Amino acid sequence: MDTSLINKIQKARDYAMEPERITFHTLTIEFQGDNNAYTLGLGADGWSCTCPGFHKYGICPHVMTVEKLFKPMLKRDPLPYAPGQNIVSDVKKAHRYSLELERLKFVSFDVTFRGDNKDHEVTYTHGTWHSTSAYFQSHGICPYTMAMERIFKGMVEPIMLVRQAEVE
Repeated sequence: MDTSLINKIQKARDYAMEPERITFHTLTIEFQGDNNAYTLGLGADGWSCTCPGFHKYGICPHVMTVEKLFKPMLKRDPLPYAPGQNIVSDVKKAHRYSLELERLKFVSFDVTFRGDNKDHEVTYTHGTWHSTSAYFQSHGICPYTMAMERIFKGMVEPIMLVRQAEVE
């Protein structure tokens, strides 16, 4: 392994300890609830979720879970509770969900990652990673994608496994 890659791996470890470097612009997550799977999204118009609770109240335990887990990366205020919402039940459920990360699988996201020298865009779509980093352009991996793999472990397809599968 070349020393350049070793340095990038160490930088990724350091970056993973600072999730506030990441800013989500969009995201789509498949969320396995207690009874059904739902699709949760964040876009220019705000949050969405395919669950009945979100359609009724404009907030749900699925959104609350993601707001809790990724707060430093969202750079936005949490959704307010809604009149008629069972707040106690939803808060308890969101807390439980936040401890059960296997419920969440990223489908896609678009983020800005603040590096030491400049910002980089990182995208993930159905297991395919991309970064504006020059190192990523030449090596297909970079500290930003590796850091995000660490932060979202189990919720994304690791880029190393994707690269290995492409070679085989």
